[in-house]
Amino acid sequence: MAVYILGLLAALALMSLVWIWSVPFRDASLVDRFWGLGFIVVALVWWLLSGMPATGWVMLIPVILWGLRLSGHITWRNWGHGEDARYTEMREDRSEYAFAVRSLFTIFWLQGALVAVIGLPMFAGVRGGEPVWALVWLGWALWLFGFLYESVADWQLARFKADPENRGRVMDRGLWRFSRHPNYFGEIVLWLGFGLIGLAFGGWWALPSVALMIFLILRVSGVALLDRRMTEGRPGYREYAERTNALIPGPPKTPAG
Repeated sequence: MAVYILGLLAALALMSLVWIWSVPFRDASLVDRFWGLGFIVVALVWWLLSGMPATGWVMLIPVILWGLRLSGHITWRNWGHGEDARYTEMREDRSEYAFAVRSLFTIFWLQGALVAVIGLPMFAGVRGGEPVWALVWLGWALWLFGFLYESVADWQLARFKADPENRGRVMDRGLWRFSRHPNYFGEIVLWLGFGLIGLAFGGWWALPSVALMIFLILRVSGVALLDRRMTEGRPGYREYAERTNALIPGPPKTPAG
């Protein structure tokens, strides 16, 4: 428990530093750039405090690769675009001081705490031991598939947005032709892989953390939120949604009538 709590404190310390950085820039969305790095920090802290067990690499390698790619992608995607609209809305009708104090608790420390809670499969894996190798390889296979699927989806979307002719249009090509959120589909599969790797080390108690992550993707900060915003603000998205699966890839549907 002491090892776990120190990892939690490390995540909160990281997010506190990001908060200090965000205040003068008036950009709370800086926290999103450090979401992936937060998991790397807690995983390394847990691994180091557990005596750097040799089998910890089974979990450390996918965590580091995923965290670096995610934070790098979000940083590149958001560079020069200012604060995300979600956080700008939270600033409304509040003084700068009031928002700064509130954001420390409701944005930065909340995400730091979520890193430690959702990272329980990583806690199970980096502490070492003799795993069930069949589950390890199955978990690695799921993680690799999800990692590559999400990476390709993000790359395709970035190329689409980079073309000025696509401004205001709906992305319905490549993997986005078969589901509206292929990046989130890859992320969910990837986290199922993390869960299996943690389970291979006996971390059955960490599976609810994977379920929490999937719930957040589906209902809080991912699929539902983006669908609502795109339907309200992007012409043609409603028709795209009618013919395209939300998450699980499948052939486009024939429009009714």
